[in-house]
Amino acid sequence: MLRIGIVQATTGIDPAAEARALSDAIGALAAQDAQIVFTPEMSGYLDRDRKRAAGNIGFEADDIVLTAVRDAAREHKVWVQLGSLALRQETSLFANRSFVIDDEGEIRARYDKIHLFDVTLAGGESYRESSAYRPGEAAVVAGTPWGGLGLTICYDVRFPALHRALAEAGAVMLSVPAAFTRPTGAAHWHILLRARAIETGCFVIAAAQTGIHADGRATYGHSLVIAPWGEILLDMGEAAGTALVEIDLDAVGEARGKVPALEHARRFSLPA
Repeated sequence: MLRIGIVQATTGIDPAAEARALSDAIGALAAQDAQIVFTPEMSGYLDRDRKRAAGNIGFEADDIVLTAVRDAAREHKVWVQLGSLALRQETSLFANRSFVIDDEGEIRARYDKIHLFDVTLAGGESYRESSAYRPGEAAVVAGTPWGGLGLTICYDVRFPALHRALAEAGAVMLSVPAAFTRPTGAAHWHILLRARAIETGCFVIAAAQTGIHADGRATYGHSLVIAPWGEILLDMGEAAGTALVEIDLDAVGEARGKVPALEHARRFSLPA
């Protein structure tokens, strides 16, 4: 059994305030015996204003949110899957980077978001993630005391091959921190996450952003924990806050035993 904590947030444009809020949330969940805490995509700073963001996004070594979360993990003796942070790189493009931090505050794994969201929605709302962020190139399975934790971020959820590769590489849990828009969230969020769980026989843990943010965007919320058979174990709705759920990791073997799709995959060719 594994007791996990989820942080559902309405992240704004003040990294110092977000650092305090995350530290408090981690402490509160650890006090309720959470063993690992999951936070959303862009846990430290969420801003569509690229000029303003450029002045607030720093390098990993100096990031106050990452430092605060590592300190909280060490103080409260809890692991943290820090959904992601925007971080400056040596190039002009930022990284959207996820972290796994152990209960000594050490970084055990990093993952840079591979698939970037570039789209103009029907209502005219436009997102061009690739104009500010550099895509990652490597899939990551982090080792934890409870088994492999596959790391993805938000838009990655639409790419089943990534999640299958993580499961084949040893993941028994998949983390999908997100800041989903409301229209796409209402249409696809639950369906996509349940599909990724069923296809891989993994637990899917998706900590999400929610509500109206300081930069004017609206996110969908509904942080989810989904069992390998596709059951929704937790749905946090639209309110910001924290939640706890206990998962039975034996369910991974049971689901994969019933439908051994990971073993049955075959190579195939397409007609010319």
